[in-house]
Amino acid sequence: MAHLAPTGKWDARYLGPVPHDSSYYAKCMLGGVLACGITHASITPLDVTKCNMQVNPGKFKGLFSGLKMITAEEGSGGLWKGVGPTFIGYSLQGMFKYGLYEVFKDMYMNLAGEEASSKYKGAIWLAGSASAEVFADIALCPLEMTKVKIQTSPAGTFPVPMMAALREMSALKAETRYPFGSIVPLWSRQIPYTMAKFFFFEYIVGLFYSKVFTAPKDTYGKTTQLGVTFASGYLAGVVCAVVSHPADSVVSLMGKPANRGKGVGQIASEVGIASLATKGLGTRVLMIGTLTGFQWWIYDTFKTAMGMGTTGGK
Repeated sequence: MAHLAPTGKWDARYLGPVPHDSSYYAKCMLGGVLACGITHASITPLDVTKCNMQVNPGKFKGLFSGLKMITAEEGSGGLWKGVGPTFIGYSLQGMFKYGLYEVFKDMYMNLAGEEASSKYKGAIWLAGSASAEVFADIALCPLEMTKVKIQTSPAGTFPVPMMAALREMSALKAETRYPFGSIVPLWSRQIPYTMAKFFFFEYIVGLFYSKVFTAPKDTYGKTTQLGVTFASGYLAGVVCAVVSHPADSVVSLMGKPANRGKGVGQIASEVGIASLATKGLGTRVLMIGTLTGFQWWIYDTFKTAMGMGTTGGK
């Protein structure tokens, strides 16, 4: 049977259309690079505006007015500040996020066994995604800190080119706490975000294939399957944005010169939870919903091209 390993025992690595071997996991890592690096880099103008709305809400009051203000003050190039560390950082993050999710999910399913992994599949999605994100954020953190510093520093006060910015961050590490000074708020933002992203994606895909497209999944064409992937990813992304926004605000505020040397708790108490949870949220919902939908679509398109099938709905 397809779900049995060569030894004859049930094995989660043999549940899909192809065995989950080292080649499979490597391809998933590459798919994650493409999914996260391209999408995050492409929405840099939204990210620049969102970060400035969080750090300086008195000046940047909305998405469109913020975009216009940055363009007026710094030119159109100001909207693309930090695109280099964004692309590299989120490519590395995507590699571990998606690739290690597949590894941990299979590992936890095998630890739980066939019956428990079916009964508690939600817990396995949560544990697998959280485990993967721990490593993904370690790879991302130095570049995320640099990106935020570039995007929120007043024009002319901090280098914009990536390599110059990385050198400056290193030179000022006593002040910036580079390279891992933001790892705790980053974990606080990204682990709940990723748990929601993978749990709700898997759950919504399952609903589509149990309530809407009720025939066996492999009877539907790739266009339909990838449409389900995008819709599920977009809806999951909206949930992600709300769940992780307060921690995202803290990460942005830590790059503000006035907050130099302050801890996460002090920044949160000074700004207030209401402000952390709402400032820039509309922009982030739009950004993360679209972003997550396209990330899953790119990832599953790559997997399909590799003959690996789309994610979820088994």
